[in-house]
Amino acid sequence: MVEERRLMPRLVGADEAGEVARLLHDFNVEFDTPSPGVEFLTGRLRELLAGELTIAILAGLPAKAVALVTLRPNVWYPGPVALLDELYVAPELRGQGIGSAIINLLLRFAAEQGVSLIEINVDDGDVDAQRFYERHGFSDTGPGSDEGASYWFRELR
Repeated sequence: MVEERRLMPRLVGADEAGEVARLLHDFNVEFDTPSPGVEFLTGRLRELLAGELTIAILAGLPAKAVALVTLRPNVWYPGPVALLDELYVAPELRGQGIGSAIINLLLRFAAEQGVSLIEINVDDGDVDAQRFYERHGFSDTGPGSDEGASYWFRELR
């Protein structure tokens, strides 16, 4: 029970930006994705988490899992739309329900804040993540459609 409480997810603010940054960096390193580094991410997260449009969830003491969520208005929904930008659980703790606990906290938070929709971008080949999100009620098709959705982007620098 003590271990379970130690892993309980919690909403965090700018004061824990360093922990959020460390885990986001670890996520990128694990999957061979470029990272600007923990120091840069910490500074950026301090700024973002001080506002109302970016939410972070950590699980573990010390933190072993993270979710980063951004909120925005949307013409089609009365409440904000949340984008789950990142969800990462350290490899040694995967399969123990921590990701599910984070999603459940996110769903409770979203309901309390009047969020109308939660979006998640999942790589085509990441079938484990796809199954995970499907188990939690997410879909890659819109209501009344059987056509899958894709995420397209273009960076502007």
